[in-house]
Order: sequence, then C-alpha cells, then structure tokens
Amino acid sequence: MISIENLRKSFGGRELFDGVSFKINSKERVGLVGRNGHGKSTLFHIIVGEEGYDDGSITMPKGYRIGYVRQHIRFTEKTVLAEGMKGLTAAEKDHHWKVEKILDGLGFSDGDMVRDPHDFSGGFQVRLNLAKVLVSEPDLLLLDEPTNYLDITSIRWIENFLLTWPHELMLITHDRGFMDKLVTHTVGIHRKKARKIAGNTEKYYEQIAQDEEIYEKTRLNDERKAKEIRLFISRFRAKARLANMVQSRVKTLAKMEKKNKLEEIKGLEFSFRNKPFKAKQVLTAEDLSFAWGANRPLFRDLGFSILAGERICVVGKNGRGKTTLLKVLAGTLEPASGKITVNPQVEAGVFEQTNIQTLVDSRTVEEEILYAQPDVDRQKARNICGAMMFEGESALKKIGVLSGGEKSRVMLGQLLVTPVNLLMLDEPTNHLDMDACDALLAAIDNFDGAVIMVTHNEMFLHALADRLIVFDDAGARMFDGGYQDFLEKGGWGDAAVMTRRQDCAESEMTPAPPRYNKKELRRLRSEIITEKSKVLKPMDDAIAKAEREIEKNESLLDQANREMVTASQDGDGQRIATLSQQIRSCQDIIETRFAEMEEMDEQRQRLEKKFQKRLEELEG
Repeated sequence: MISIENLRKSFGGRELFDGVSFKINSKERVGLVGRNGHGKSTLFHIIVGEEGYDDGSITMPKGYRIGYVRQHIRFTEKTVLAEGMKGLTAAEKDHHWKVEKILDGLGFSDGDMVRDPHDFSGGFQVRLNLAKVLVSEPDLLLLDEPTNYLDITSIRWIENFLLTWPHELMLITHDRGFMDKLVTHTVGIHRKKARKIAGNTEKYYEQIAQDEEIYEKTRLNDERKAKEIRLFISRFRAKARLANMVQSRVKTLAKMEKKNKLEEIKGLEFSFRNKPFKAKQVLTAEDLSFAWGANRPLFRDLGFSILAGERICVVGKNGRGKTTLLKVLAGTLEPASGKITVNPQVEAGVFEQTNIQTLVDSRTVEEEILYAQPDVDRQKARNICGAMMFEGESALKKIGVLSGGEKSRVMLGQLLVTPVNLLMLDEPTNHLDMDACDALLAAIDNFDGAVIMVTHNEMFLHALADRLIVFDDAGARMFDGGYQDFLEKGGWGDAAVMTRRQDCAESEMTPAPPRYNKKELRRLRSEIITEKSKVLKPMDDAIAKAEREIEKNESLLDQANREMVTASQDGDGQRIATLSQQIRSCQDIIETRFAEMEEMDEQRQRLEKKFQKRLEELEG
C-alpha cells in the first residue's frame, strides 16, 4: 500500500498539481489519466524517487518494492535470457523458465534468447527492460505507456498477464480499451487536483462531469442569493427598525464562500481536410511482393482493391512488414514484383514514423504547420498546435529540440491541414494522450476519403476497420471482414488454434453423428424451436419492458427539463431542488435500463446462436 498526501509540484513558475492526495490499496490496479503535460509521468518519477516535490508526503511500508520500466538502455549480459534473469529475486535467481515465459509473451522467439541484447531494435530493448521488471514481481508496478513498443499479440498477452498480477499496479496509457480492461480504479489529475474513483475511465469522466455540473449550479445559486442579500442591505440599510435584519445579512454575506467560475477546458476537436473524390476505386494492388535483399519475402503475391471511403487496417506482429507495405503503397519503396494502380484523382496524405527527418530543425512547431499548406493562417496553425499538444508557448519550440515523439505529432499536425482523399497512417496513436486519441478516432471516422492504417490499438480496429490486411508467419493476406469477425474466426489466440486442433482431433476419433429420417428430423427440429421460444421469450419480454421504462422516463425527463427552465426563470429554489432530484432519478433509471437491455440482448444473441448451431448440426 502507498499513500500520497497533499503533494504539490511546480516547474519554474508553472504549477503542475497542488494538494494531490490518494491511496493505492492492496492488489488495486489503478489507471492514471489526465491531459498531456498535466503531470502523470512526473508523478511516477516522484513515486520512484527520481524527481523531488515541493510539499506533501509519500508513505509506504518498510521494504516496499517499486518496479518501473525505464527507457534508458543499459545491458551488461551477452544474451537476452541472461539479461532478463537479472530481474529475478535472489530466491528465484535460477528460474530461467519464468524469464523465458515472459520474454516469449513479449514477442521474443526461442532463437532470440541467445542473441546479444544490443542486436535488437530500440522497441525490443525496451521490451527486455519491461521483462526484467515483470519477473522481479515488485509490490507496486508502474507502467508508463507500455503498449508503445508492443505489437497486438504482445499487448493481448500482457493484458492477460496483468489481469492476474498479484500486487499493486499503476498504469499510464493512451489506449483507453487496454486501460479499461485492466483497472479496478481510476485516478485523474484534473484542474491540478487528483480524484480517485472505483471503476474505469468512463465512470471517472462521468463523475467529473457530474461534479462540475453540480459545482456550477451551486455557484450560480450562491451568486443569486448573494445578489438578493446585497439588494436587501442597500435597500434597508437606512431603516432603523430593520437594522438587526440588515446586520444579520451583512454577516451572512461575509461568511459566504465565493466560488470562482470554472475555467473552460476545451475538448480536443480536429478534422482532416477532405479533397473531393468522384471515382469508385482508389487504388489496386496486383501480385505485390517485397523482400529485403536475398531474405525471405515479407509478403508475396498480395492483391486487393481499395474503394472510396473504405477503411483498411493493417495488423500483425512487429517486424513482419506492415510499415514496409505502407511505404510500397505510398511509393517510397519499389515492390520486388507486382503493380500498383492509383486513380489519378487521388491525393494521399502519409503519416510514417521515420519521416521526421523531413522537418526543418530551425523552424518552430507553428512554422512547420504554417508552411505545410499555403492557405493556412496563424490562428488555424495555433489551433492545430494545441490539438497536437503544443499549447501556448510550446508552439514556439524549435524542431531541433523536440523528442522523436514530439516530431511525430508535428507531422500529424501537418497532415491535418493538407487536403487529401486517401490517408496512409502508420501507428498514429503512439505519441498521443488519451484525449488526443479520442479526437483522432473521431477525425478519422468523419473523414470522407479512404484510410489505410497500421495500428495495434484494438479500440480503433473495432471502431474503424472494414477489412484487414493481416501479417502472420505465412506473409500477408486480405481478410474480408471487420476486426470482430477476424477474432471470431480464430484471430490471434493460441487458445483458438488449440481449440481448432482439438476439434479436428475429436472429429477424427468421434464417429459421425446419427442420421435421422424425415419424421424424426421434424420432431427434433420442433423440440429445439419450442425450447428456443421458451428460453428466449422471457428475455424478449424483459427487453421490451426495459424499452417501455426508458421511453417513459425519457418523457418524464423531457417534461422535468422544461419545468426546470421555468423554475430557474422564476427563481423557485425549492422547485429547482425537487426537479433536480427527479431529473437525476430519471437519468439513473434510463442508464440502468439501457445497461440491463444491452446485457440481456448480448445474452440473447449468444443463446440464439447456440440454438441455430443445434439446428444446423441436426440438418447437417
């Protein structure tokens, strides 16, 4: 357990947070959220002792061990396995199998175990640092953007691994889906304070919105009361017989706490500029192949067409060729064989991580956005800078002093001001915070043109993908369906593969099902349909009842909102309080019934599929 009390931290004249207090209790998994620059990573550095603080205290039990994955690379062993074993505790110093299991989950092959750690890319080196921390099993595990260097299979593995983490966990990530699957609690840094709630990010942001709505209503009510008191005092100050009442109101006014209006925090909103496209087909790839030198081809004989407005997501393990395919489609690499035909109307916008060298070091962030497109004015450039998390004076930073992640955000900003009808995006979420990721998802969703995107973010895949280009051990293939279809048809899971193998083995061992005559078939079919109706009808009735309750309470809510406007205009405080309770009650009922209805509908669909499968097996 760790306790943080009244923590205050500032840099120069800028205050990051003040009065931050919360506890992490035994076995809690806590997500830390907040806008970029609000102090999340700084708080981690303070907890591990790498950063000081101005005031407050941090207390933890004696001998409490904290594990934190550092980006700094310093390896001393000659093999990956030996380096990973340095993380083991003294009691487990020979448990190489434990290290192998975690390295395997993070994408290291059996052959990688004996290779020199310095031979790997920066991303895999950070994974090795992560493995060393995981095998040490600290009392508190701090993870800051752990998915940035992981591919989708490793993300799914570490998600399952952390769900069974036996100690405390604190997590910063831009991937909302990843966080919401893991956390038991959410801590948010908001308006320089911290708030902890039980539940995921959705519950946290709902609670913040509700608290601020109540604050604003209370503030307006207090202002109205203060105005009435001041009016009474000025009106009757000269009346001797009302002197006591006037004095009483003067004292009341002095005791009233003045609530300042909350500073407006604008939500991030941005959009891609769309260039009209009147044709049906964007591009066609025929028999594409590519290999580096004499190596085995990354992909071979890959063919597909992309239609106007279509979203194609490219998925697979790291190092398989996803980025290479994007470069081939963008024309920056030549395929070994095959042909790409691009419609002459296409204007493509490409975001690719390695293109940061195209930026000019002597320019500011704002200037790079301004020079990206001739019709962009300074205000538009500043708005884009803010959306890309270069707010205020940060927009005047020189490109030469920026980190690689910051330069990537500048390139994304340049793309936002360029009119295009085809977006080619290579992991665009890696260096964004959660709010910026949400805004980017909305921007891509609202974009009229076609999109080809490499991503490991499963929330994006579920929300956007019409089709997938899947990279696996066999190369690359087009999957005609969305991400959920892909998962249901095997997806990434070894469990799914094993299930298919087991099914095949059982089908070889198990005799064929008995064959029925027409009369028996009709009887069995009738029994299944009757059972289906018996099971599903109560669920249909429950869903219909929930719908009626929602409609009823939506009607009551609409009426209460209209009455609230009248009551506010009349200044009827008692009526406002009654209506506020009624509005909250209606909203709670509506939300509860929606949740029940969704859960019931999902259960109903699962059961209906089972009955359908039984009918198909009967007739099959």
